[in-house]
Amino acid sequence: MALHGTHRHRRLTFIVLALSALLVALTLTQLRPAVSPRPGQAAGRSLSGAAAYAGSQSCHECHEKAFNEWNGSHHALAERPVDPVADKPAFDPPRDIKHATQTSRAQCSNGRFEIVTRGADGVLKPFVPERVIGVNPLRQFLIPAPGGRFQVTELAVASEKNEWFDVYGNEDRQPGEWGHWSGRGMTWNSMCAECHNTRLRKNYQPASDSYDTTMAERGVGCEACHGPLAEHVAWQKARAGEQPRPRDPTVARFTGDQYLSTCGGCHARRANLTGDFVPGEQLLDHFSPTIPDETDLYYPDGQVRDEDFEYVPFLGSRMCGLGVRCTHCHDPHTGKTRAPGNSLCLQCHGGKVDPAAHGHHKPDTPGSFCVDCHMPQTPYMQRHLRRDHGLTIPDPLLTREFGIPNACSRCHADKGLAWNLDYAKQWYGDRLERSTRTRARRVARARAGADDACVGLLKMLRDEQNPFWKAVAAGLLANFSARDDVRDALLACTHDQAPLLRAVAVRALTSRGLHPGLRAPIATLLQDPVRIVRVDAAWALHAHADLTTTAGQDLVRFLGLNADQPGGALQWAVLNLDRGKTETALAWLKQAITWDTHSPPLRQAYATALSVAGDSKEAVQQLRKACETQPRNATIWYDLALALGETGDLDQALRAFKETVKLEPTFARAWYNLGLAHAKLNDMPAALDALKRAESLDPNCADHPYARATVHFNMGQTADARAAANRTLKLDPAHEDAKELLRQLDQQKR
Repeated sequence: MALHGTHRHRRLTFIVLALSALLVALTLTQLRPAVSPRPGQAAGRSLSGAAAYAGSQSCHECHEKAFNEWNGSHHALAERPVDPVADKPAFDPPRDIKHATQTSRAQCSNGRFEIVTRGADGVLKPFVPERVIGVNPLRQFLIPAPGGRFQVTELAVASEKNEWFDVYGNEDRQPGEWGHWSGRGMTWNSMCAECHNTRLRKNYQPASDSYDTTMAERGVGCEACHGPLAEHVAWQKARAGEQPRPRDPTVARFTGDQYLSTCGGCHARRANLTGDFVPGEQLLDHFSPTIPDETDLYYPDGQVRDEDFEYVPFLGSRMCGLGVRCTHCHDPHTGKTRAPGNSLCLQCHGGKVDPAAHGHHKPDTPGSFCVDCHMPQTPYMQRHLRRDHGLTIPDPLLTREFGIPNACSRCHADKGLAWNLDYAKQWYGDRLERSTRTRARRVARARAGADDACVGLLKMLRDEQNPFWKAVAAGLLANFSARDDVRDALLACTHDQAPLLRAVAVRALTSRGLHPGLRAPIATLLQDPVRIVRVDAAWALHAHADLTTTAGQDLVRFLGLNADQPGGALQWAVLNLDRGKTETALAWLKQAITWDTHSPPLRQAYATALSVAGDSKEAVQQLRKACETQPRNATIWYDLALALGETGDLDQALRAFKETVKLEPTFARAWYNLGLAHAKLNDMPAALDALKRAESLDPNCADHPYARATVHFNMGQTADARAAANRTLKLDPAHEDAKELLRQLDQQKR
């Protein structure tokens, strides 16, 4: 009885797909669409559309008021050259900057500003910044680096006080790490440039590992939101003085939803699918937003926990569902709110809500403003307080049950949770027992791995009106996708009107492997009108997909866009590995590990490819290194256990399987393999216990009762063996091994 790792690669591809959703601010690299390139293969360059941009200065003459409101805004100054006057107070007088275990220095030397810190080689030396990103409350500096790169400093300046600090706090990132300021995780061309400039093209050159990044305009200019306007400017100039002037056919009037997509392109945590978003187009044709899932990026009620920005939380809000859009609250040119204080909210809620009576705080004091309770602030990069746009309801009971923060405790931490609960009950009573609380509980229980979570998620999928939260439920149902009722519910979601739900349903259906019966229904989504759905469908079928089709080209374009980052190299490796190109996969993985030597998922993937190539001993070594770096990652322990089994070290494999199920008790396949390992080591009672647990977690998998049948057979428990074999055939009528076992049992009986 061999350890059974058939789902190993499939599980890895799910991890890779999840990683792709965390990649942010990536831009376009055009690859030849019909091939899977090797590391260093040349990529074409796209300059299409550059001439269509006229620049913000061309707007000044006719739109003076709007231009002046924009000029000097955070958008206009999102990126600029270092200014010898404005930036001087940050460097003169010189000062030491203590951050974690390190000491750096800001100084002015020979008329130039310098940041003295450790570079990629670990040596303390001066670096001269050329550009600045950000305005207030903090500014970061761009340091030129080889290969057309700019690196973003981890040391930033708090604008009002000219105080230096480390945006990573006390993390103490070191040279050689992906996230160190000199590493690829802080390369401006790939991680920051797109959202701080107008019509940016990354133009990564894989052969030389370099960039030739271009932009239409530095900073977020008029055309970043209104789209390219060169034709508009030419049309207006050609008709100067005409009266009456006809309607300009070159200008489109955008809807609120179109502006929501435009804002969301940068104000969201998301993966970039094309690097080619143009205002007026649908966000999901260009981006894959990161929504609440099993990770801790968001709290279960949708509140931001990490740097999630505004767009995704807003999608989950009741306000968004009722049609509120960005420009209802924000002036599009200044970026500021349209009215001060509670006046902004009372534009719609006036006459319905009395802030004093509803909020129970004295007017004009902390807690008396709508945003204090419904849009609490989360610090980004240590100093940047950003309001949560989920417009959630403070609920101290959820804090007690699941640790979900509430605005009351944020302000009154000294009073204790019982005090907060008492006042919430006095003031609002049963009104807090509402659908938002139920939803948060369901999400929290699913993330905690509760046995009954599936029932709540299915109800959530059925009852929720907001398609965003239906997508959240669909994503969390991935762990239950082996169940027939869950599979049917997710398949129904692939026909929903909401493209985000369709895309997430595909991911959930294929997270534990592509069931043969799903190929046909997922293949129909390769023709979906929205790119995010086509990309997810193409990835689900990537092992055999035709990469020359529209969906195949969409997928290759997406993967090519990320080819300058370790996560992108990992995705290329998985694609090639699952298409039988092991050597190409190994080359990509070696490249990825070179770029990020401390990443456990990269070593995990490398070990998988090594195992396929027949090098099990090296696979074990790579997985041991991964476990040392990330000891609480169950999937790495699972792969280590399988690799140890391949080398014949069953004792160590058994220990690794036990660690896997300890970390992830709902991992059915790990319980199954733990049972096989016990059986190989002749501990049959322990084998049965583990196999029964696997069967309870995944009752539709025929492997589990068949393995149990063999254990019963070897123990001489013929009745139990027969029952388990019959159970196997009920799940898989074509299971030849189960049929053979029943024949052996019949012969013994005779």
